[in-house]
Amino acid sequence: MSNPIRFLMLGAMYENGGNTTHRFLDGHPEMFVYPFESQPGTRLVNDHLSAMFPVKYRWPSFALDATPEQDYRAIIDEECKVRARTPQVSKFRHMPFDFSDDERKDIYCRIVAGTGRSRADNMAAFFQATFEAWKDYRRTGPQQQIYVGYSPIITVDAEKILNDLPQAHVLHVVRNPWSAYADTKKRPVPLSLSHYMLGWTLNQYFALYYKEKYPERMHIVRTEDVMADPYRTLGAVCEKLGAAPAESLRQPTWNGQPLQEVYPWGTIRTATPAANKATAEELSEHERDEIRAAAWQYLEVFDYKNFFK
Repeated sequence: MSNPIRFLMLGAMYENGGNTTHRFLDGHPEMFVYPFESQPGTRLVNDHLSAMFPVKYRWPSFALDATPEQDYRAIIDEECKVRARTPQVSKFRHMPFDFSDDERKDIYCRIVAGTGRSRADNMAAFFQATFEAWKDYRRTGPQQQIYVGYSPIITVDAEKILNDLPQAHVLHVVRNPWSAYADTKKRPVPLSLSHYMLGWTLNQYFALYYKEKYPERMHIVRTEDVMADPYRTLGAVCEKLGAAPAESLRQPTWNGQPLQEVYPWGTIRTATPAANKATAEELSEHERDEIRAAAWQYLEVFDYKNFFK
């Protein structure tokens, strides 16, 4: 890789607190934190997990004979491109965002012209071009060096990220499966309990497997710990990245501006332990039992065995 950026990618199963954790990191003075879900996947992603998870959330694949412009257009990045190109239909239309997707494409092509095309260099250019094109982004100075992205379920691709980017780290976020499923039920077309729990358990499997394989660069936090003490929980992750804990970790923000609720970045509106427990209690006893049976091998690992006392 000829563009060795410092990089942190967050991953989490749906409604597991990935967006919430992303927003707590947002104001860190040493980080360039992506404004929305990064969604770096392309339609060329095709493997044994393609039927399970949307390709927009995956680590991308690129055509061997493509041009840099074609590579850029292949990156799905739905949330950012919708906000930039058709803001009137974006769920983030109420947030100021002076950003041109066409300008980012030109910057991206300029960067790749200097580094060459590879998946690693393409991804580095994509994140760097985003912040160069974002005109009203609140910069904190030369200490900003770590690029931070978040994509749901991308933990399944953590090994690709770590192998592609030598200075990358991956942070997996896990939430108790009861609160997580209760929140996913609020979607217009929610996944069934069995479908959701298959995805939840797969994400925990890959997180734990890669944590064993790459202990210095693969990290796991519980959403419950982020909610209870974000400064301590995420400050420990920052130190592993070579960054100092910052006061900004105490509150979720967007572009450095405090958020009263994380929604619409995620379904979690109030990031507190009490709200998290109340969400889980919305489920029926039957649903609680079904989830406990599906997640049984991970409940003790993540200290969720006694979540309901």
